[in-house]
Amino acid sequence: MGKPTDLVQGTLDLLVLKTVELQPMHGWGIAQRIRQISNEVLQVNQGALYPALHRLEQQGWIRARWSETEGGRQVKFYSLTAAGRAQLERERESWSRLSTAINLVMERT
Repeated sequence: MGKPTDLVQGTLDLLVLKTVELQPMHGWGIAQRIRQISNEVLQVNQGALYPALHRLEQQGWIRARWSETEGGRQVKFYSLTAAGRAQLERERESWSRLSTAINLVMERT
């Protein structure tokens, strides 16, 4: 297996919103889930993740709450808001258009 791939610029918000869509998660869990679901291809570093989480919270797309983990540590759990669900759909549509366009170029050149 090759080394993990850095995220394409602009995809982090989409991936975070999608990851917390089903259940609240803490930051480290979000990064691990993205890595796991992508078969170890995508790696989200903390230097990019936590500013993104803060930005998404400021936008009102996610909500943060402090909670205790099974190990007894206090961590922030992030969950999707109603506005975040709407934004996720917009991001999903945008990604679909972009990936379709890139595939067209790759197939025809």
